[in-house]
Amino acid sequence: MKTFALLFLALLSLPSMAQKPVRVAVAGLSHGHVGWIFNRKDKTDIQLVGIYETNPDLVKQFTERYKLDPKLFYSDLNKMLDETKPEAVSAFGAISDHVIVVRACAPRKINVMVEKPLATTFADAKEIQKLAAQNNIQVLTNYETSWYASNQYVNKLVEDGKLGDIRKVMVNDGHQGPQEIGVSKEFFAILTDPAKNGAGALVDFGCYGANLMTWLMKGERPVSITAVTHQNKPDIYKDVDDEASIILQYPKAQCIIQGSWNWSFARKDMEVYGNKGYAIAVNPTVVRQRLQDKSPEETIKLDPRPAPHTDPFSVLADVVQGRLKLDQNDLYGLPVNVTVVEILETAKESAKSGKTIFLKK
Repeated sequence: MKTFALLFLALLSLPSMAQKPVRVAVAGLSHGHVGWIFNRKDKTDIQLVGIYETNPDLVKQFTERYKLDPKLFYSDLNKMLDETKPEAVSAFGAISDHVIVVRACAPRKINVMVEKPLATTFADAKEIQKLAAQNNIQVLTNYETSWYASNQYVNKLVEDGKLGDIRKVMVNDGHQGPQEIGVSKEFFAILTDPAKNGAGALVDFGCYGANLMTWLMKGERPVSITAVTHQNKPDIYKDVDDEASIILQYPKAQCIIQGSWNWSFARKDMEVYGNKGYAIAVNPTVVRQRLQDKSPEETIKLDPRPAPHTDPFSVLADVVQGRLKLDQNDLYGLPVNVTVVEILETAKESAKSGKTIFLKK
C-alpha cells in the first residue's frame, strides 16, 4: 500500500506529462518571424488550431512549405476564433494590427502574444492594456533579447548592487537593412510603411533598447527623450528612417539607444555602466565585466537560459497554463511594453521637431 501511495505521489509531481497542449491560433503570416511556430514539430506544448490570413499567395506559400492542412486557414479573424476556440493567439501581421487582434481576442478571453513592439501608437498600447485588464487576459510582447542569458545576468548584477547605481546604458541593435538581409516582400512592405510599422529603424530596433532600459529601471519612465533619425538610403527606404539614435534621460541615469539598418553586421548588445562597475552583454551568452577599479576586465561565458525561455511559444504555453507568472516589470509584460510604445512615439515626435521632449508625470 505504501509503495502504491509513493508511486501515486510521484506521478502527481510530473504535471508536464499530464498537461494538454495549449490551443494556439496564428493571426497573420506576413511577419518575418512567423516561421518559428512551424519549425518546432519536436515540441508538444502547443497545438496549432487555426491560421488567419487574407493574402491567398501567403496561404498557398505556407501550405506548401510546411505541408499544412488547408482547413487550418481562415480569411475571417472572428470566424476563426469562434470555430477553433484557441486559448491563445500569436500575432504575426503588421504592428498596427496588434490592437485589432486584441480587440477580437479579449472579449473572448483569449490570451495574445505579439511580436515587438506592442503597438504603433501610445493610444493603441493603452487600449490593449485596458482590454487585457477588463477581460483578465495576458498580452505578451516577444523580443529576441528576452531570451538572452547575458541580459538576465547583467540585470542580476544591477539588482545585487555589484554595478552600483546605473549611470549610463548603451543599447545597440540592428543589421545591414531589411532589403540587404533579404526579408520577404510582405515583411519588407510592413517594415517600410510608417502606418503599419510606426517608423523604420527607430521602431524596428529602437524598441529593444526601450524595452531593456525600462526593465533595468524597474518600470521608471524617463524624464525626457531626444531623438535624431536619418535616411542614409532614401532610394531603398523612401518613407521611413533607416538610422535612429534615441537618448533617454532619467534623474541620475542616461540611456543611448542606437537602432540602425546600417550596421556592418547584425548586432544586439547592451552596455550597462554603474558608479561601481560595468557589464557588457556581448551576445546571448557572453558578458564582459569589470567590477572593481583595480581588477581587469573579465569575460564570462554563460549557459543559455533554461526552458521555457529558449522558445517564445513555450513561454506563452507556460503563462497560459499558470506554470509561469510574469514579474510586474517582466520584459514580456504589459507595464514595460506600454512604456516602450510611449518612448517610441515621443522619440518620433522629438526627431520630427528637432527638440527634446519632456514627459508629463
